[in-house]
Amino acid sequence: MGRSRRTLPEELLLLALDPATGTTAQPQSLDLGLAGAQLVELALAGRIAPDGDRIAVVVPRPTGDPTLDSALELLRRRGAPVRAVHWIGGPRLGLRQTYLSHLERCGMVAAVAGQMCGVLPTTRYQATDTAISREIRARLDSAIRTGVPPDPRTAALAALAHAVGLGKHLYPGNEGRSSRSRLRDLIRHDPMGGLVAHAVMDVQNGAAAQPRRGSAPAGRQAASGARAAEPARGVPMQPHRGSMARAVAH
Repeated sequence: MGRSRRTLPEELLLLALDPATGTTAQPQSLDLGLAGAQLVELALAGRIAPDGDRIAVVVPRPTGDPTLDSALELLRRRGAPVRAVHWIGGPRLGLRQTYLSHLERCGMVAAVAGQMCGVLPTTRYQATDTAISREIRARLDSAIRTGVPPDPRTAALAALAHAVGLGKHLYPGNEGRSSRSRLRDLIRHDPMGGLVAHAVMDVQNGAAAQPRRGSAPAGRQAASGARAAEPARGVPMQPHRGSMARAVAH
């Protein structure tokens, strides 16, 4: 996998960055979404495939992306397909910071040091290449407004954005209600993205311990998870580098 292409976790993180505050929207659910986005990216690369509600490694060959390859190796070591909800609900130490640091090295975001209450060191992240963020957002907007079935990558991005609760961040207020509804409906356009998005919502609903019994229609599953997909909007600031690994929610 060439590094000329942005990965789905990177795109999801750029969507979540608030340009006004320099923080990420929905930080706790975003961590789950990044783990899910890794699965979708690995599926797009042909390394894994859905097996019911489980994930199976089909080609263990590395992709060339160190973070994705680490996830692929962990999946390979399981030796058997793993339920998506269990994988996404597992600990992901510093995953968000790993991707923020990568985006900083690539020049797509800039870290701005500061303090909370004049005492606690914090780091905010501002997008520096706004053209990239606009292109990602334009793909999502087009899929929502035109009604044309999106490509699998955009469909998966929409599904994950809905699952982690970015709908109210991207399309706020009453005027954004119809866009949020269409964002949710895009789940059905990519099987892997839909599987992962529902797993993210199941973890937020505390359903990780319960196996799925059959598959309800995608629209009904998406609606049942909508409340969990839009949690409260309090957005804590990112701690400064020295304390990031300890402070990021896993």
